[in-house]
Amino acid sequence: MDPRKINIRDYSYFLPEEKIAKYPLPNRDASKLLIYKNGIIQQDEYRRIASFLPENVLMIFNDTRVIEARLHFQKSTGGIIEVFCLEPADKYPDVTTAMMQQGSVFWKCLIGGASKWKHGMVLEKKIRHSNGELRLFARIHERKTDTFIIELNWEPAFISFAEALHLAGAIPLPPYIKREVEEADAERYQTIYARESGSVAAPTAGLHFSESIFTDLALKGIQIDYVTLHVGAGTFKPVKTDTMAEHEMHAEFLEADLNLMKSLMTAPKVIAVGTTSARTLETIYWLGVKTNQDPTIAVDDLHLDQWEAYTLPQGITAEIALTSLIHWMKTNGKEKLVTKTKLLIAPAYQLRVIDVLITNFHQPQSTLLLLVAAVAGDDWRKIYDYALEHNFRFLSYGDGCLIFGRMVE
Repeated sequence: MDPRKINIRDYSYFLPEEKIAKYPLPNRDASKLLIYKNGIIQQDEYRRIASFLPENVLMIFNDTRVIEARLHFQKSTGGIIEVFCLEPADKYPDVTTAMMQQGSVFWKCLIGGASKWKHGMVLEKKIRHSNGELRLFARIHERKTDTFIIELNWEPAFISFAEALHLAGAIPLPPYIKREVEEADAERYQTIYARESGSVAAPTAGLHFSESIFTDLALKGIQIDYVTLHVGAGTFKPVKTDTMAEHEMHAEFLEADLNLMKSLMTAPKVIAVGTTSARTLETIYWLGVKTNQDPTIAVDDLHLDQWEAYTLPQGITAEIALTSLIHWMKTNGKEKLVTKTKLLIAPAYQLRVIDVLITNFHQPQSTLLLLVAAVAGDDWRKIYDYALEHNFRFLSYGDGCLIFGRMVE
């Protein structure tokens, strides 16, 4: 099957509003867990997830941290303009560099109330905090087709942009959670292991994991490692075209270190916690294929576009691809791989690295649902029907599932 010919209407289901979780449960690991393996479905709770996993495997988490990406500026006339910080401007090599800028930064943003923002107008926001006052200024640097490049300046200039956002911004809950952000969301819309600031959406599969679960995983000999994929607003972008050929995936920054590549080489099985971890791990394989094809490929050229996984050579093993990527990183003096991916995983995609996916329940006609269908095959509908019939909670603050897939030999 050519994934570009997939009709998104074939990946739809009826999701009643009352099935969408507006709030997380009081305890992270109390959420329900659907387990799918060899066509059989059972259910339990997340707190017992380790009991369903094989011993001595490798489990990969996405350690990105959600930034306070929503900035509200009030004009002197009383009107509110919202600046939604999407990702750094192209001048920065990676998200971390941009987040550590002091005094000023350029950021790609969406603007709510852009018609109220007249040319040359500088918006200002003052925030009192325990150590004094932050003054934040915003002006339009460049207008693009569907976004703006905004220049943000702040005083005192010695604090980083990450600190300025933390003081001035608000956590961006997904649009389908139709309520105001509350104080508790600052903690609950982050995983307990979040550390690399840069996402505008949480890697929600990880929201269920508690310290107790990590203890159980260790007792079972399960190795834990991390990648970073900074989730962009494109994760909520609905597929509005009939076929996938016309749908454009947004590029997202990813980071993975050399030690992770080596762990992937020796792991008997790999479990991806979340669709973001899955896309990152599968991207790593294809970047390995590219370095195998061209060992001298330039750093700036080593990224993955939307359809490349379907057009690159298909017969290269994961061991060869990872070996090639490790050699390329060492040759180029890279302890960490930092690049971008647009990988779209859809039915017809064959898994190269991951064997098992842990994920939440996703929106109808979304690219995330296509990824689930790529792992579970046609049984994705069986999984979702079961979840709907057994009162599972859906989307970011909802319950989740453990899906055992089939890896390409």
